Amino acid sequence: MIAATGIGGVLAFSVSQRTREFGVRLALGAQPGQVLSMVVRQGGAMVGLGLALGSIGAIWLARFMDGLVYGVGTRDPLTLGAVCLTLAAVGVIASLGPARRATAVDPAMALRNG
Repeated sequence: MIAATGIGGVLAFSVSQRTREFGVRLALGAQPGQVLSMVVRQGGAMVGLGLALGSIGAIWLARFMDGLVYGVGTRDPLTLGAVCLTLAAVGVIASLGPARRATAVDPAMALRNG
């Protein structure tokens, strides 16, 4: 839940800062689906970078956790993979809300208020 809130918040802020850009894109003929996929790709890139850095950090810090975890190895690839898949899914789902808001931008209003 914390990851979804953080990703959604960062993307919502990014979308609000880029309202004029989305308005121009839509006014010039971009389809709402194109804007949606652009925002979701941006969220996916953030999630991918976070997962890569987090996995490297988790593997590196696992040696300090050996004495604290019982029944599962600290470098268990199945657990790390499951966590990565879960967080990737949460990230994509969290990016859909701001992406849908980006497609709802009225081009005339965005250009007038920008």
